[in-house]
Amino acid sequence: MNQDLSIVQLVLGASWVVQLVMALLVAVSVASWAAIFGKLFSLKRVKSLNEDFEREFWSGTSLNELFASAAQNARTAGPMERIFASGMREYQKLRERRIADPGTLLDGARRAMRASYQREVDAVESHLSFLASVGSVSPYVGLFGTVWGIMHAFTGLASLQQVTLATVAPGIAEALVATAIGLFAAIPAVVAYNRFARDIDRVAIKLETFIEEFSNILQRNISAAVGGTMPGH
Repeated sequence: MNQDLSIVQLVLGASWVVQLVMALLVAVSVASWAAIFGKLFSLKRVKSLNEDFEREFWSGTSLNELFASAAQNARTAGPMERIFASGMREYQKLRERRIADPGTLLDGARRAMRASYQREVDAVESHLSFLASVGSVSPYVGLFGTVWGIMHAFTGLASLQQVTLATVAPGIAEALVATAIGLFAAIPAVVAYNRFARDIDRVAIKLETFIEEFSNILQRNISAAVGGTMPGH
């Protein structure tokens, strides 16, 4: 009896529809764990790159030197460094067009940084919607497999003259395995989604704060920068 009701025997004894649901949920669970580990490492890298650039930014290095370094490291730069480079690039383009109005220079730099900020946040949020979908849909997919399995089990029992718990239990147990697998796929996805959403919000707030701080620096230095080389900060 114990051997017949083992997990492997329950899976192998299930109907093909329930087996298909189980296989789908296992594949989704594997993809979900891959997305979780990928997002975990990518967020760790983003935080590290942002902290390194922020430390260098406030170390007293001139803005022109920081911009030259950001241009060289465009492929390996973090979100904060790319936002800074976007603002400086737009500022220099406006300078080359001989625009001297401080408000126009500052607004142009801020718009460029805002556009870059949106791109960076979208990149950081990649695969997050997949985890949300797995967390919300997987239990219902597993429930579908369970309902189908129970229907299949009771249909098979219809021809029997006497039905006991021993004859009903295997079919119901086979069906319930689908729900268990659905929950196994959904629970880690929900936990990871909530954790990553909180971490991404913190990254976004940090980037917005940097945009405001850099805008203040530009505003303080803009008069001197219009007439020559931009001073340090």
